[in-house]
Amino acid sequence: MELFALDEELAQWDAELPQAEGECRLRLLSRLAWHLRQRDMARAAQLAAEATSLASLLPAAPRRVLAARWDLVHAEARWLDGELDAAAALAEQAMLEFARHNDRLGAADTHSLLAWIAVDRGDSAGCDNELALAIADARAARDAMRIEVFESVAALFSVFRSATGASARWSKRFAQEVEGRHPAVAGWIADYLGTAAFQSAEFGRAIGHLMAAFEAARVTGQLRRAVILATNIGNAFTRLNAHDAALEWMQRGLELARPSGWPMCIGLCQMQAAETLRHLGQRQAAKGLLREALQMLAPLSGSRAFVMALEYQGDLALDLGDHAAALASFRELEQRGHALAQNDFQSCARRGQAHALAGLGRMREAQDAAQSALALAREQNDPFSQIAALRVLADIHAGDALAVLQYLRDALSIAALIEGYIVPGQLLDAVAREYAALGNFELAYEFSVQANAARDRTHSQEATHRAIAMQVQQQTERALTEGEHHRQLAAAEAQRAEVLAQTSATLSHLSAIGQEITAQLDASAVFRALDRHVHGLLDSTHFSIFLLEPDGAALHCAFGVEMGLPLPPMRIAVADTRFNTARCVRERSEILIEIEDKSDTPNLIPGTLPTLTLLFAPLSIGERVLGVMTVQSMLPRAYGERERLIFRTLCAYGAIALDNAAAQAQLLEKNLELERAYKALEDVSLTDQLTGLRNRRFFLQHVESDVALSLRGYDDPAAAALAADRDLVFYMVDLDHFKEVNDRHGHAAGDSVLVQMKDRLREVFRESDYLVRWGGEEFLVLARATDRSEAHVVAERIRQAVSARAFLLPDGTRLARTCSIGFACYPFLPAQPRLMSWSQVVELADVGLYISKHSGRDAWTALYATDAARPEELFARLVHQLGDCVARGEARIVTSLQERTIICP
Repeated sequence: MELFALDEELAQWDAELPQAEGECRLRLLSRLAWHLRQRDMARAAQLAAEATSLASLLPAAPRRVLAARWDLVHAEARWLDGELDAAAALAEQAMLEFARHNDRLGAADTHSLLAWIAVDRGDSAGCDNELALAIADARAARDAMRIEVFESVAALFSVFRSATGASARWSKRFAQEVEGRHPAVAGWIADYLGTAAFQSAEFGRAIGHLMAAFEAARVTGQLRRAVILATNIGNAFTRLNAHDAALEWMQRGLELARPSGWPMCIGLCQMQAAETLRHLGQRQAAKGLLREALQMLAPLSGSRAFVMALEYQGDLALDLGDHAAALASFRELEQRGHALAQNDFQSCARRGQAHALAGLGRMREAQDAAQSALALAREQNDPFSQIAALRVLADIHAGDALAVLQYLRDALSIAALIEGYIVPGQLLDAVAREYAALGNFELAYEFSVQANAARDRTHSQEATHRAIAMQVQQQTERALTEGEHHRQLAAAEAQRAEVLAQTSATLSHLSAIGQEITAQLDASAVFRALDRHVHGLLDSTHFSIFLLEPDGAALHCAFGVEMGLPLPPMRIAVADTRFNTARCVRERSEILIEIEDKSDTPNLIPGTLPTLTLLFAPLSIGERVLGVMTVQSMLPRAYGERERLIFRTLCAYGAIALDNAAAQAQLLEKNLELERAYKALEDVSLTDQLTGLRNRRFFLQHVESDVALSLRGYDDPAAAALAADRDLVFYMVDLDHFKEVNDRHGHAAGDSVLVQMKDRLREVFRESDYLVRWGGEEFLVLARATDRSEAHVVAERIRQAVSARAFLLPDGTRLARTCSIGFACYPFLPAQPRLMSWSQVVELADVGLYISKHSGRDAWTALYATDAARPEELFARLVHQLGDCVARGEARIVTSLQERTIICP
């Protein structure tokens, strides 16, 4: 028995099955059942059951080996469902039979499954031992595919213990070239190479290998591996801050995982999606999704996936400011990572503990933990962990600008060596702040511009919308997936009908009927279609459909016709032994009753005719019973094998159609809820969660329309008189010495000050103006339809609104603070309204903010221009000369380009 087979091979065996008989059919059934074990577990079980019934054709020893193979299939199903103890027991049972008959291939496959069970239990030593036994059995059987697959798995696991050791042990065994190998083998080698590249932070190369491994897993029926690979690819894109691509792969993994219901697959997808949402700033959504992932992974608490979830939980707690919870998560992470003997968790655990300890004010412990994390990251050649540890060390040394800057520059140097990596805007902002603290304003401004550009790339609008769509789509995908599964069940029933039907014409007719019935999405239309076709294909005096009530205790007649007349309403208890309808539900099987004498009709339903042939069949979808369909005839022995096949097929189509109709009704009911949820999520994505102000993405969505409206006032002669009222004024507002608030009073006090700052800005501006939290303690305000000559009046009102009264902290302390303001008008040059873009005007307002900051603070700076120079010259020269002005600490009017810089103390 091959370990893995391609989809096209399965299609060929499936096509040969209807004509196969005897031992040939048994071989095909066995192959299909084995290779469908992850592709379609329900069908694999059905085929295995039929193969068992044909096993009597084999001698006793092969028959017992075949039974052991089915035990192994059931064991794999239990493993996939997270039932590790039951899976191990079944696998050990199969192993005894394989050993008794010296079946080395069966033993190899069993050891391989036991290795994966050990992995999910967190038993690294047990995994290594089982893999070694699997390789030994595969070598004894001389099975090349199994040898290479099992060795690739061993190599992959060794990477997590020591990437350097794994390379020394396996690099020659698995070179880059995989041509000529079976796709399953090539896929596992690519998986090992991709994992090794990931652990070495070569994410671009890792993504290429992992994508090849994903495709190989998909076409060879390794569904669980395909899901894990999709999430690993998404994780690699997240590490590169390419969140759009990351979410696309997370969604692909979820599409594969959801129909399976396997806890490892679903939990892993939820966990990685939560981490990506955290990076996008959607922390509450990430928290809920991560909670679901931990619950899903609870039966697999010893697995690497569960330990990764602890890491993500700790990082999320840090983002939310819950340092005690973060410390608990990272300490548990260190313990479980040590138990797994996987070193990549150790540096992360120590770095997280350092960050949490610093947040709790335990600086000496924090510094020791951070230095330990940095040393371990360097030893493991892990650049991302090095960057994280250096940033924590910078936070710990806050106040010592030279030390902080050294740590941050070391982090930037490491980041520059990572191919395809987008340096986070927060890191660049931190460098800009330290340069400003040292008085190097030119470099401070340069790094601030880089930070804005990095944020724009990282928080792309498309990525955020995909995150929202992904959250909403999670609630609808299940219904769509079930609908597709139902159609697959219909195809399976049609295939079974093909084997038993007498003529191809009947089969063709049944297929057309099935398409018609399953196309109906209204229950009454399904009833009418079934009634018409039952009467057209079978002798039918009586036809009725009973549906199971929601509590499962009773059936009611949803549709019934006898001799063309409707049947009266009727309700039957499932436990009632007098009625065959109830018995059909209890036994979940077809019932045929043939009566020789009309006078001897048992259990006749009151008001119905005494029929002689009665056929009952359950309406079922998988393990769920929806109800019962019955057809009855006044003729004796009216329903032979052909008629029963037809009725059975109609029941299958009817069950699918009725289930689809119920799902459609539920889907329509949920669509309004989903639409409301989508609108709410969309609003959340455009709103700053702390202050309730709009965020950068909202601003970028709306600014273009306001710019176009402003320019129309200048382009249209008829509107020229109104042009002054069409100007836009961009204000950049920054709280002075805000970092001191967080350092001295805590982040809760800082958050309170930001919320009060929002209230004061709203006192100054109109409802129609855009108030945007630009980042940290910095706000951007777009005053719409404003006369530029009055812009400085508004700036002074902002300054006074902040400085005139103290901020009230949560502990009752009153804290005086001031703000710095920079602003510029759009169009920057009224005579040439398109001389500069709105984004350049925003940068000029930011320059004004820097001037205010470094000219004493508690001030506003306005930038105007009347020069008609080319825009690139005007902008470059203006920034250069204003930078010189700030560097000399002067507050004066710049006249060389006819610009006026006004500073109001």
